[in-house]
Amino acid sequence: MNRREDLTLLISGIVLVLVAVLVVVLEPRWPGSVRSPQPAAIATGLLSDPFLQSPTEDSVRVVWFTEFEGRDHTVIYGNLPGQALSEGNVRQVFAETQRMFRLQEDQDSRLPSGDTYDRPTPRLIWRHDALVTGLTPGERVPYQVKSLREDGAVITSGEFSLAPAPPPGQPLNILLTSDHQQKPMTAANLQKVAETIGPVDAVFLAGDLVNVPDRASEWFDDAAGGAFFPALQGRANAEAVPGGPRYRGGALIQSAPLFPAIGNHEVMGRVSALTKLNDQFNDPVPRSAAIALYNTRPKVFNPTGDPDLRRRWIIDQSYNTDTYEQIFSLPSSRVPNPERSEFTSRYYATTLGDVRLVSLFAANIWRNPQVNATRRGRYQEALTDLNNPGEWGYGQHIFEPLEAGSLQYTWLQEEINSLAFQQAKYRIVMLHHPPHSLGDNVVPAFANPVAVYDRSDRGTLDAIRYEYPLENDVLIRDVMPMLEAAGVDLVFYGHSHIWNRFVSPNGTHYLESSNVGNTYGAYWQDNLRQLPPMEDSEDFFGFRGDFYIPQGDPNGLDPVMPTIAPLTRDNGEPLPYIASNEITAFSILNTGTGTVSSYYFDTTRPNSNVVKFDEFALGAG
Repeated sequence: MNRREDLTLLISGIVLVLVAVLVVVLEPRWPGSVRSPQPAAIATGLLSDPFLQSPTEDSVRVVWFTEFEGRDHTVIYGNLPGQALSEGNVRQVFAETQRMFRLQEDQDSRLPSGDTYDRPTPRLIWRHDALVTGLTPGERVPYQVKSLREDGAVITSGEFSLAPAPPPGQPLNILLTSDHQQKPMTAANLQKVAETIGPVDAVFLAGDLVNVPDRASEWFDDAAGGAFFPALQGRANAEAVPGGPRYRGGALIQSAPLFPAIGNHEVMGRVSALTKLNDQFNDPVPRSAAIALYNTRPKVFNPTGDPDLRRRWIIDQSYNTDTYEQIFSLPSSRVPNPERSEFTSRYYATTLGDVRLVSLFAANIWRNPQVNATRRGRYQEALTDLNNPGEWGYGQHIFEPLEAGSLQYTWLQEEINSLAFQQAKYRIVMLHHPPHSLGDNVVPAFANPVAVYDRSDRGTLDAIRYEYPLENDVLIRDVMPMLEAAGVDLVFYGHSHIWNRFVSPNGTHYLESSNVGNTYGAYWQDNLRQLPPMEDSEDFFGFRGDFYIPQGDPNGLDPVMPTIAPLTRDNGEPLPYIASNEITAFSILNTGTGTVSSYYFDTTRPNSNVVKFDEFALGAG
């Protein structure tokens, strides 16, 4: 390094110190608030702290990200529990590195650097994945990761701990969470998990991890301070309410494996080099629509007839979960993935101590519920697009088939008949879409849209409507009866941004624990959902009234009142739900006691207590 470079580094260091001092002096202070330190990943040069994936009885995967390709990315880990890594008796394993090929930034990105873009622009990010082997069940060892940068600098993470899958009988605390999406209360929620429970043993996350999955900053470094990895790694710096206290999240997944399910916000729509990422996210169509379009001009779209090009074109012109599948290393379902050479991990099952977890891909595109002839939405196509199928949205279509006879359903049948499932003490199924809920997103039914073509007496197309017959709900008609008959203890899900729970007549528990902000409300008693105009309405569109239930659970279960300390109305009447943008809720499964405990916290009062408001025992209907 020459003298000019030394001077440049010195000046840069002085500037950084001055900036840090100004931040400390000028930042508004709230009583009891926390001011997060500079995120660890930024300080070390890594884009994220490492996190744990797919533990087996003698191994676990360690994953982290950088903005440089580098080389010699390694995990250093100790042989004995409690041994400091500096004491020498350690091992190392090299990681496999791949570039994240879909991550971008665009006009709506909020970057700490202040950089802006006028179109979607690829962002260079590399993922490193190391398989740590030779571990002993029940034994934790310290670890850290190291990456060698192109300039020769060795970038090192902090020190954390890892372990293989816990053996049966080992008590676990498992966080049940969902719908982070950079919602305002997520960082506060996760911080209170860490402060109340301490280190957890696993995180089950029922979908909607970010808002737009191809926007890199939503995963790593959004300037608002609540990106996905910082919130789950204790490096966030986010307001729960505008102008209110800031929260840092919880350092959870550096030492506990993360098991997600795919929600609608893990799915990107049709790809365009010029269209904003938000618009691409909101523009998926069914595979069948893309195949039909391809077949109109196959020689134009694929002049050489290359089958790989055809496959890629159809994915790019319908929808994809590529970024989600690249970010996580999840157990394989052993079902061939028709879009790749490997097996799919979009749905999977795994054993963790006394728990058999089954994660399903149960999500559909969220469309605008307003009935408006000028725009496409949940219930109709825009009148101006009737003769242009390329602009159709095809209603609120389901992404991965789950009805009886589908690949996923057949895999699920095989899973519940497996020895691992049948011998598990606790059987938990995680999915994104709610089978039972007081929330908004449980209506319309989780059914394939039925297109209704309204034509004039002359045969001209006047409207395209979509209906969702309640009796066609895939989850209620096909999936839940099979799960209940198989003795599933808990079905866990999200999507409506509320907390509520139910119990079926045979004792299967249903829990929706996704209240981290941006709630859509709970529709109970006098609060009615927004529904399409029914067939006797004077509106241009007419819909079957028996398909759309205005209040309560449309699938027939009554909500369970929290058993300890329910929130109440102003008149003191207890509420069977939490639907708030100030009070957040999280749930913990303790496998030692077999109980699920739910807690709430008022984010506007940082010094207030976390309140346990509900608890139930698995298997106790």
